Amino acid sequence: MVKLQAQQIAELTRQVAASQKNSSNSSKPPSSDIVKPPKPSKGTQAKRKRGGQPGHPMHDRPLFDADQVSSIEVHELAACPCCGGSVALTENGPQILQKVELIDTLPWEVTEHQSPAYHCAHCQCVQHAPLPAEIARGGMLGPKLMALIGYMKGVLHASFSTIRKYIRDVLKLTISRSRLAKAVDQVSQSLAFVHDELGAQLATQPTLRIDETGHKDNGRRHWTWCFRAEFFTWFHIDPTRSSQVLFDVLGEEFKGVFSCDYFSAYRKYMRECDVRVQFCLAHLIRDLKYLKTLPDAPTAAYGRRLVKKLRHLFQLIHEGESLAPTTLTAQLRRASEQIIRSATTRVPPSSEAQAIAKRFEKHGQAYFQFITTPGIEPTNNLAEQALRFVVIDRHITQGTRSVKGQRWCERIWTVLATCTQQGRSAMQFLIEATTAWGQGQPPPSLLPEPVPEHM
Repeated sequence: MVKLQAQQIAELTRQVAASQKNSSNSSKPPSSDIVKPPKPSKGTQAKRKRGGQPGHPMHDRPLFDADQVSSIEVHELAACPCCGGSVALTENGPQILQKVELIDTLPWEVTEHQSPAYHCAHCQCVQHAPLPAEIARGGMLGPKLMALIGYMKGVLHASFSTIRKYIRDVLKLTISRSRLAKAVDQVSQSLAFVHDELGAQLATQPTLRIDETGHKDNGRRHWTWCFRAEFFTWFHIDPTRSSQVLFDVLGEEFKGVFSCDYFSAYRKYMRECDVRVQFCLAHLIRDLKYLKTLPDAPTAAYGRRLVKKLRHLFQLIHEGESLAPTTLTAQLRRASEQIIRSATTRVPPSSEAQAIAKRFEKHGQAYFQFITTPGIEPTNNLAEQALRFVVIDRHITQGTRSVKGQRWCERIWTVLATCTQQGRSAMQFLIEATTAWGQGQPPPSLLPEPVPEHM
């Protein structure tokens, strides 16, 4: 009877531990931590004051260039404000305050294009001169205004009602919601080739970081896949989270290395295509921290042992700048071997510990590809960071309602993430893309320019 009760208590304790998973010991997002524990006390340490800290350099905004200044007003001093005495100019430069203000004139212009009517005596009909293709294709809105609407929709997560109010109240221009929707669709069309061009390059990349998150389309569950290469980031929305997405995007001949979590779709693709994978150590640490919360003492000790060894590994990584590359590689290899050996020996009989041990027996080396593979990090943080913007958009907009909406999200997210990655202006790129689309010309490319070979 006592033994049965002890088993029941252990099982209930395990269920409580599972129900209390959070972002620190599982793959749950930080937003799921509804009630966060209080921050640890720092003892008698004084609270840091707001603003600039002692010893930190001051950062002043650089002045506008001379050609950007519309007018200059000089405020002269007739007498000393202290004693009223006479004053004389010195050779010291003046103090400068540059004030920026909106102008009252409209920030837009209207160009009227007329096609006179001509009567044909032979056909007995009236004909109008055709408009140039770049004028007719864009319709009412020019490329810059179209780009602004696309920027507000994609970057600012604004609804059509919000965009309409901004354009009406700030730009003093009235545009219908349907015309705004058409403008977003035109911007999406201008980015189609850009998105497809980057997607075609994924299979040739030496390194990729891949992650996925949920997406809603008209109430149905979809998935947003993120593929982050060294110089660009590519998004794809798909109804499935299975490995078929990887086969469709990367094919079966992918020769690079990709970083990901331990999700089954990646393991299947890894197994069937013989691909080298770097499993995320941050996800592994969270799984091991969960073991530390379980009531079974040997399992908790097993988790603490592995976490300690992983901390030593990361300590070596952080101290790597002071070591020779060969010395660092040798030390990291020894540390990884110790982790695998510790994970597969003296394993407690609990199902949780056995699962971790089995994981290391099958894929232990896949957690340490970063040691010998340039361009790969031990964690998949870069892909997760790229998805944060997508998650924010999902919470604000509640997803999409059509295939057309899915394509828009894929294309604008790809452009925004890649422009950020390359240090480019997303607004300027949208202007260039919509201008090229209106003229029927190829859009600008987001592929990095090839490095010229040295002669």
